[in-house]
Amino acid sequence: MKVHTTNYENTLIEVADDCPATAGEVPPVKGDVKTVANMQFEMISKNPYKFTSDDVLFQVFAERKDLTESELEEARRQFFSKGQACLRASPLTKRYGWGVHSDQEGKIALYACDSPEYKKLKDSDLKTVKAMKSSR
Repeated sequence: MKVHTTNYENTLIEVADDCPATAGEVPPVKGDVKTVANMQFEMISKNPYKFTSDDVLFQVFAERKDLTESELEEARRQFFSKGQACLRASPLTKRYGWGVHSDQEGKIALYACDSPEYKKLKDSDLKTVKAMKSSR
């Protein structure tokens, strides 16, 4: 079975051209249910360079599906047996003003689009890709 990945290495996912945020915004919680954006934001912001994109996307999927510990391994295999949208399609990069930097091991961290660190990453010789636009 082919295994797909959403991981990048030594890459900055830049904020989408049509992102309405001019600074990194913490995604608002809707009622008592965490949104995908909340879950991704919490996981990455509290653990910079600890997880890969695959780790984050699968963990959010697993939490939303209420998977048990014993189901995780098989579920992860199934999840990545077909292509998944990467963090270029995340609300963090499209709506809330966060760039995602992947280090040489594919571990990721968030940088607010108005931060000096984001600008430094953008101006470096690091590979950059744009987040997907919300509109076609």
